[in-house]
Amino acid sequence: MREIDAGNFCTMIPLVRARPLLLAIVVVALSGAVPSAQFGHPLKGTWSGDWGPTKEARNRLLLELHWDGKAITGTINPGPNAVPLQKASLDPSTWEVRFEAEGKGANGATIRYLIEGKIENLGSYRRVLAGTWTQGGQRGDFRLTRN
Repeated sequence: MREIDAGNFCTMIPLVRARPLLLAIVVVALSGAVPSAQFGHPLKGTWSGDWGPTKEARNRLLLELHWDGKAITGTINPGPNAVPLQKASLDPSTWEVRFEAEGKGANGATIRYLIEGKIENLGSYRRVLAGTWTQGGQRGDFRLTRN
C-alpha cells in the first residue's frame, strides 16, 4: 500500500479541477447571505396586534399589506368581514404611515377607519407599527408587529 504525503496532497489536485470546486463553495456561501438581508418594502407582510381606547378594552387586529412596486394596498382583518384599504401612504423621511378605509358595521352602517402611525425597529424583520387608530366614533392607540 502506498502512503500519501499530506504536504504534497494539494499539489496533486490539478488546478483545472480545483477552480470549479472553489467557485461552487463561494456561490453556496454567498447564496445564504443575500436573501436574509432583503426584506422588500418595509410595510409588506402580515401585521398582528391590537387596538383600543384603553389598556383594558382591546381589540385583536390583523393587517395584511402588499406592495406592487407603485402602491401600498391591504386589508384590515382579512376574512368574511374584511375591510380593504382605500388610501395608504408612507413618508420614507419619517417612516410615518396613514391608512384610510370604510367598512360595514353589524347593522349595515358605514364605519370609517383612519390609522396613523410610525414604523419602529425598521432594521428588524419583526418591525413594529404603532400609533393612533380611529374606527367610527372610537379612537385609541394601536401596536402591530410584523409576523
